[in-house]
Amino acid sequence: MIKRNNKIIMLGFVFTMLIGITISSSSLYAKESSKQQRESKLDSYIKFTQILNLVENQYVDEVNTSALVTKALKGMMTNLDAHSVYMDEKSFSDLDVQTKGEFGGLGIVVGIRDGALTIIAPIDDTPAYKAGVKAGDIILKIDEKATINMTIDEAVKLMRGKPKTPIKLILIRKGEIKPIVVHIIRDIIKIESVKIRTINTDILHIDISSFDAKVTREVREAVVSHPESKGIILDLRNNPGGLLNQAIGVLDLFIDEGILVSQKGRDKKDDSHFIAKKKNTINKDIPIVILVNGGSASASEIVSGAMQDRKRAIVVGKKTFGKGSVQVVIPISNKEGIKLTVARYYLPSGRTIQNKGVTPDISIEAGTVKQESNNSLSIKEKDLKRHLEVELGKINQKTSVNIKDINSSEANSSKEDKTIISRDKLYKDAQLKSATDILKVLIITGNRKEAK
Repeated sequence: MIKRNNKIIMLGFVFTMLIGITISSSSLYAKESSKQQRESKLDSYIKFTQILNLVENQYVDEVNTSALVTKALKGMMTNLDAHSVYMDEKSFSDLDVQTKGEFGGLGIVVGIRDGALTIIAPIDDTPAYKAGVKAGDIILKIDEKATINMTIDEAVKLMRGKPKTPIKLILIRKGEIKPIVVHIIRDIIKIESVKIRTINTDILHIDISSFDAKVTREVREAVVSHPESKGIILDLRNNPGGLLNQAIGVLDLFIDEGILVSQKGRDKKDDSHFIAKKKNTINKDIPIVILVNGGSASASEIVSGAMQDRKRAIVVGKKTFGKGSVQVVIPISNKEGIKLTVARYYLPSGRTIQNKGVTPDISIEAGTVKQESNNSLSIKEKDLKRHLEVELGKINQKTSVNIKDINSSEANSSKEDKTIISRDKLYKDAQLKSATDILKVLIITGNRKEAK
């Protein structure tokens, strides 16, 4: 018995020693790994300094050390991603003007897609929109400057300027053989972020062009002031994004519990989860269809993706842009700074939209829907004679319609009520027409469920 106990004690001692050796080895390995990382980092700093010294002393022309370091920093930031950038004194000063001053613009939002400067979306009723610029257009030149290897900030700086000044863009558009030249006059950009219209009196169409500070309030007011609405179309096409809190606010109007969106960075302790609050929800059951396209980005992708994940809406249209990262401006002195990507957005399911976008539940191409004219002459042969006699009688009674009257009637009909979407306008927008038809099905099936 004693021998057996001695064996157990001995085994326990050996096991303890093994654990101690393992922990010690792990600790030594961690220290060795940390030491190697420090040495590798130091070697990189030394390499940069050596190359900088070689260029300073041996390059064919005399160079400015400060300019070399600035270019190196810009290159480093650009190679991180399309949105991170080093801001020298001029860029940092321009940022202050952009956020506080008044400047002229074109009314477009741009991004980098596959290495090319791409228009995410033209904003409604702005100079670019009126000039015919489209989402997905690639900007080849701004005036006479090529955009190859140009950063987003550099492009924006070139396109902004004094109001009423001209600018020329050379664009590449899918389906066009030759580049397109567009002349635009800069102007102060004023945006009507939310437009409210109705379809067939019982469908509420909410068109959000960007998520500015008033969007949640205006969407809430629209829903509350249309209690007769049986369904909602949330139109986020060509919406380049905006404020995160407004995207969350809109989601909160229709979802009463659970995660809406998460923001995750390098350090887990900085992660944020935005949760729905029941007190903010005004209607958690009304059927919703969301319209998106390649011009939908950032905040509009958060709204459409979250509603899709939570099975709260059907998403219709084309795949979105895929911009789901968070940037912050970090000053490194009073005159310089960096704009750095510090986090990414994640939808309730855990998926990211960065470089992936939101894929619609139902894919619909933009275009028109063919419709039969209500005024077409459709008369059976046996009724033709009687019909002609009636028409002749109208002429004799001087009740025929004059061409001038037709033109006048068409002119009057062109002055449409902007608060409704007419049948003609609906048929000119295939995506909106499809969204309307899908919503009608959701309304009917919802009513049948309630009846049971």
